[in-house]
Amino acid sequence: MSGAGQYSAFADAAIFEAVRTPWVDLGGALSHVSPIDLGIKVGREVLARAGIDPQAVDSVLAGSMAQASFDAYLLPRHIGLYSGVAQSVPALGVQRICATGFELLRQAAEQLRDEVQLALCVAAESMSRNPIAAYTHRGGFRLGGEVQFKDFLWEALYDPAPGLDMIATADNLARRYGLSRETVDRYACDSHQRALQAQREGAWAEEIVPVDNQVFELDGYQPRRLTLAHRAAAVTEDSHPRPTDLDALARLRAVHADGVQTAGNSCAVVDGAASALVGRASDCTRPALARLVASAVVGVDPAFMGIGPAPAIRLLLHRSGLRLDEIGRVEINEAQAAQVLAVAQELELDSARLNVQGGSLALGHPLAASGLRLVMTLARQLRRHNLRYGIAAACVGGGQGMAMLIENPAWRA
Repeated sequence: MSGAGQYSAFADAAIFEAVRTPWVDLGGALSHVSPIDLGIKVGREVLARAGIDPQAVDSVLAGSMAQASFDAYLLPRHIGLYSGVAQSVPALGVQRICATGFELLRQAAEQLRDEVQLALCVAAESMSRNPIAAYTHRGGFRLGGEVQFKDFLWEALYDPAPGLDMIATADNLARRYGLSRETVDRYACDSHQRALQAQREGAWAEEIVPVDNQVFELDGYQPRRLTLAHRAAAVTEDSHPRPTDLDALARLRAVHADGVQTAGNSCAVVDGAASALVGRASDCTRPALARLVASAVVGVDPAFMGIGPAPAIRLLLHRSGLRLDEIGRVEINEAQAAQVLAVAQELELDSARLNVQGGSLALGHPLAASGLRLVMTLARQLRRHNLRYGIAAACVGGGQGMAMLIENPAWRA
């Protein structure tokens, strides 16, 4: 289907294991940690949990959006090396903004068609270490001239093509789909309550790796250090989920005067990393976490970028031959409440199957890492409830949508 998006089907790809760090609020305990060190932490842990020798890895794929350390160019390579992967194994940087985690899995599954048998996928994001940047001063400062430094994290939320920030694109969807402020606030409140309940019930515990102060050694090379901020000894759970109610959300001022989006019904800004080990399902010696069935990615109008998951999911279902009612759970990244609700309305999606443990409004959205989090959360839900298929999806700044179809290998009819 030329011009309608890209669809990839995978015949024998599986996620052997997947883990993540806690998602920690901007300026919190992870705020001093390079995304490389966060990536090494989860890379080492996913291999240990899978019981696989790092020397068996054939490919390293890693993603991170902002250049959050001076050695950022080396992120994929250093994550691989310090995770114990053989020196001869190449590493590749991957970037599809909010869908980077999905893209890592897609590329890993594609590599399995060739000589790769095992791929280490890592996504790490330090929103706290996004720089205050200047792009026009390499030649120095002219006397009396303009000196321009800007907050990279803030400026990255603006898309100059439509002349809108990401919040404004969600407000556009609210107007198009008739979503009121009360409706989006109610969804945000539900997301927080679901996430808090999931946290109390230990639903996140299996996927979370506690993070403490440690040193990563590599024979013949300089050690790397992971040092938590604020003299923290360890971080064990997501920091952002918190009790809230509709009255508290209603008191928050909208970002744009004519809009519905506020700080309370938009995704939290957090730091974190996630990792997945991808190999051939036929080679897995113990039950895999999930089988990767297919992926789909599409382009949409940048002014309405948040609707991207809807056409991506439609393409995924059309090409895979499945119906939406055959999908047991759907995880859609909660960039903004209006954005998720617009997608749900467009697809006529049953809310009882959508983000049942809450989402990024409550947990946070560390850009590159969110896709991996969505998939591992989804996979464990399918396994816990004996459901066969699940879809994880996200909108992408600039006007894209991406979706992943996974299957529970332990499903029994």
